[in-house]
Amino acid sequence: SNKKAFCYLLAPPLTSLTAEARRRLKAIEEFSDLGSGFNLALQDLDIRGAGNMLGAEQSGFIADIGYETYNRILNEAMQELKEEEYKDLFNTGGDKTTSSKERKFVTDCSIDTDLEIHFPDFYISNVSERIRLYRELDAIEDEKALGEFHTALTDRFGPLPPPAEELFMLVKLRWMAQTLGFEKIILKNEKFFGYFISDQGSLFYSSEIFMKILHYMQTQRSLFHLKESNNRLTLTIDSVGGLEKACSLLEEMKNSSL
Repeated sequence: SNKKAFCYLLAPPLTSLTAEARRRLKAIEEFSDLGSGFNLALQDLDIRGAGNMLGAEQSGFIADIGYETYNRILNEAMQELKEEEYKDLFNTGGDKTTSSKERKFVTDCSIDTDLEIHFPDFYISNVSERIRLYRELDAIEDEKALGEFHTALTDRFGPLPPPAEELFMLVKLRWMAQTLGFEKIILKNEKFFGYFISDQGSLFYSSEIFMKILHYMQTQRSLFHLKESNNRLTLTIDSVGGLEKACSLLEEMKNSSL
């Protein structure tokens, strides 16, 4: 332990190496300090892709679709296994219909809008702090935590400007959209376009929440337009206005009765 060791790695000229080989050499060079093994392993995972969790194959498609998307697909697959092939194992008592009613068939919903929704520079001037707060807001999962986050921001930076208030409304809209089975929402020119789950074999289309959506649209035919294009259901609402109105309509849909 009292001797200092050195390791020399010899390689052909960089011009003759593949792009992947150059990435590996760069990773070894960057993460050479003591305790850098984990970072080096993450770089290796990113370069070659993740393999099967329970198999021998050590190459996959994570590098093509990204780490977050890979995790989302993995979580959705595990949820389906719990509810179908291994449903008896995970039903440990209680009301067996509750989990089905409360389940979110969509783990994330992307929202595209032309509204001004953000923390303005004049409100939070530090860029890194804004990014940290965006991440913290994105990780919130319930109304109580959202209210506490709102209060903390007000205490620290003062009353929220309208674009920041709209950001909180956007979070609520995304929660409701996930519950109602929307994978994507476009809110532009005061029109609402909601794209339901693309997988037609999803259990969502035989769930109670989807039946409630259909029933509610039948009672409000003048507001809602449902059509199928490219094997995907799309809900259109005209003259929605802003996020608050969109949230109100989805809330009514969510709480409607059959």
